[in-house]
This record gives sequence, C-alpha cells and structure tokens, in this order.
Amino acid sequence: MSNNAAAIRKLYEVLLAGEFAACYRLIEESAMAPTTADRIAIARLIAAEMGHFEVLAEQIRSDGGAPEEAVAAHARVFDEYHRVTTPTSWLEVLVKMHVGDGLAADFYAEMADVMPEEVRPTMKSVMAETGSSQFAVDQVRAAVAADPAVASPLALWGRRLLGEAITHMQWVLAEEEDVMALLFEGDATLANAAAFFDNMAARHGQRMAELSLA
Repeated sequence: MSNNAAAIRKLYEVLLAGEFAACYRLIEESAMAPTTADRIAIARLIAAEMGHFEVLAEQIRSDGGAPEEAVAAHARVFDEYHRVTTPTSWLEVLVKMHVGDGLAADFYAEMADVMPEEVRPTMKSVMAETGSSQFAVDQVRAAVAADPAVASPLALWGRRLLGEAITHMQWVLAEEEDVMALLFEGDATLANAAAFFDNMAARHGQRMAELSLA
C-alpha cells in the first residue's frame, strides 16, 4: 500500500469513528427532545449519519480493514469532545446539532480541491451537509425571537463548540501525521493548517448568524 493510500484509509477510519460517536451522542441527547416531532427529526439526522457510516465502512472493508477496529482505535478523541460539550438544555442540543452538521460540510468545502480525485466522491457523500439539522435553525431562531435573553448564552455555547471542535481536530491531526501530510503538504493543498481553521471559523460565524446568534 502506497503512503497516499495508507493515509486515505486512515482518514476514512478517523471519519468513521466520528460518525459512530455522533450517532450515539445524538441518541443520548434526543432524550431532551420535548415533542414527538423533535424526536422524529433527530431520528432522521441519526439515519443520515448512519448512512455516512456505512459508506465509510464499505470503503474500509474493501481495503481489507475492519470498521470495528477503526472505531475502537479512534474513539477516545471523539468521546472526549462529546464529554466536554454535553448540552444542558434542548436549545443547546439544537445548536450543537447544527454546528456539527455545518463543521462537517465546512471540512469538505476546504478539502474538496485538495483531496486525491478518487477520494472526492466518498468525501462529498459523507461530509456534505445533510440538511436534516435545518429544523434546529427554525427552532433556535423562534426561541430567540420569543426571548432575546437566550441569545447571549447560546452564542457563548456556539463559540465553545467551535473551540472544542478545532482543538480536537488538531489533536487528531497531531496523532495522525500521514493524514496531516495528505491534507496539508501535497502539490495542491491548502497554504497551511492555520488558514484551514481560520476559514472554518469564518463559516461558523455565518452559521451562527443564521441562528440569530451572531
């Protein structure tokens, strides 16, 4: 296996572990959903995440890997992220849901012109926004309109989510040097990792504005 192929497989393994952690955390956080409609909306989001999981799992299996081993190998960083970003209210669940969905899409947007050609279809299918979190935007905007006092703490929560996400992404990249090289050191890669995270932060700001939390 070439160095590039090994790095691509490792990237798929990391993303697989992230999808798995996101699914289980959504199941736990859905307990805060106040209505049946909300629980159904979360179920749809979980289904979308599981669809992404299966796409990545098939890529890993086709390369001779074991999805279960990939999840176990990378679970720690994602478990830690979710541990330090545990919501305490339904509105915090909604903000986290929308931020997470958006950060995945941002990652793909930044990587789209960088990844090897053969990887792009898989990356697009698993990292593009699902649209399932749009219901979160509607509910948060309505909550802010009804009670503007909730905006400030939710905005702080959104900034914390971004900070923790970037910290844990950097943790993953520091541990997986071959993935770091794949993403940032090729002929057509981003200028540097700092620019990547700066761009993600800018997109996050736009997303918070969509929630009326800018």
